[in-house]
Amino acid sequence: MRLRPAGKSEFIGGVRCYVGTPSGEYAKEKAILFLPDIFGIDLINAQLLVDDFARNGFKTISIDYLNDDPVPVNAFGTPEFDLKAWFSKHGNEETRPNVNKVMAALKEQGVTVFGATGYCFGARYCFDLAFEKAIKVTVVSHPSLLKIPEDLEKYKNVAEAPLLINSCTVDTQFPLEAQAEADRIIGGGKQFTDNYRREYFEGCTHGFAVRGDLSDEKVKAGKEGSFKAAVEFFKNHL
Repeated sequence: MRLRPAGKSEFIGGVRCYVGTPSGEYAKEKAILFLPDIFGIDLINAQLLVDDFARNGFKTISIDYLNDDPVPVNAFGTPEFDLKAWFSKHGNEETRPNVNKVMAALKEQGVTVFGATGYCFGARYCFDLAFEKAIKVTVVSHPSLLKIPEDLEKYKNVAEAPLLINSCTVDTQFPLEAQAEADRIIGGGKQFTDNYRREYFEGCTHGFAVRGDLSDEKVKAGKEGSFKAAVEFFKNHL
């Protein structure tokens, strides 16, 4: 298993990003925005995912929209860490401007078509970008910060980007009830349609697509399966 990221850190529009660039020919006018969870762009697992998207032919940019202030990796084992206080400093007003700056700079470089993949915290931004018709394809994994059913109904009525949701068994942020609502509202009662797919990974918990315990066979299958589903979805729709 690769443990050393192959991409590079660079500033785009004045914002620090981790960038994966395909080694061969690729469509220069297309890019995937990688919107990480609360642990940010320096998490090794997230960087390896960016690298893997690049290996599959997509220039991929992970954006530091947390303003160099991610949640520490060991925070949930630290009683004194105040997650509520952290969220109060990382609302849309503080975080979204960096996404806009990166997209504007990439457009100046010739990018005209964007896809977005968001993990947990990042899914909120994917939905908002889709509402604004700023992206052509949306992929979210174990999404959080969504209002259910309001955001699902808005996606159905406003967004045009095909949507893939990678879901799992144990997820307080996007539980089984919310998953069923997504199928009902966006899928018209179906889990798979031409422009909507909800992959479901049995035995996995929130965070599996990035931070899953690969010693658990079900979690390993979920992590690998969710990435494969994302690549196929981008290849079909971006």
